[in-house]
Amino acid sequence: MHDKGGQGQHSIVTDELVQNVDQCIRGKRRFTISELSEQFPQTSRTTSYRTVTDRLGYLKFCAQWVSKQLTDFHKTKRIGSALTFLQHYWEERDEFLDSIVAGDETWVQFMNTDTKEQSKQWMHTHFPSKPKKFKQTLLNKKMMATVFWECMGILLTEFMAPGTTMMSEVYCETLNKLHSLIQNKWRGMLTKGVVLLHNNVRPHTTAHTNALIKLFNWKISYHPP
Repeated sequence: MHDKGGQGQHSIVTDELVQNVDQCIRGKRRFTISELSEQFPQTSRTTSYRTVTDRLGYLKFCAQWVSKQLTDFHKTKRIGSALTFLQHYWEERDEFLDSIVAGDETWVQFMNTDTKEQSKQWMHTHFPSKPKKFKQTLLNKKMMATVFWECMGILLTEFMAPGTTMMSEVYCETLNKLHSLIQNKWRGMLTKGVVLLHNNVRPHTTAHTNALIKLFNWKISYHPP
């Protein structure tokens, strides 16, 4: 028995069909295989899936969470902020870097969660149950901490009282503590001038906060989105 060429059913997946499927994918990235099969009824779902994955090399990825969508205007402002920062550095050198006081808020867990590497355990493959690590527990509470630092290290760490919200009044109280701390321990920093670098959330940009920073005679380094 010998195989004679040209026998059997010819493949319906032609180069023209592959190009049409590619154009359809480029027009709508969130398609499903069922929707693709409806647009090309001559192909089955299995054939459509193989065309997308094997012939065209597409894979389906989940969208990644990002903090904010940056427009071209935002990107242009970031470039301008970087150029201004470099200009101050070339004019003042290390004195400019020494005058920067950066601040930010972060959530601090009452109980540190183990990393994936730390949660590993030596077990046999036939062990009936695998170790579990819970994402959330009832006792795993958290509180917000405001941290200020400069090139030499931490200046101030302020923990917010449980049940309170970060408002401009609370942030101004923290700035007063920071000013007193610098005045008592790092007087030379006030003499040279302080450049405050913090993000542009609402408690940091209110009129009350800006008036207090102006009273301290501090400069604000622009923080782009």
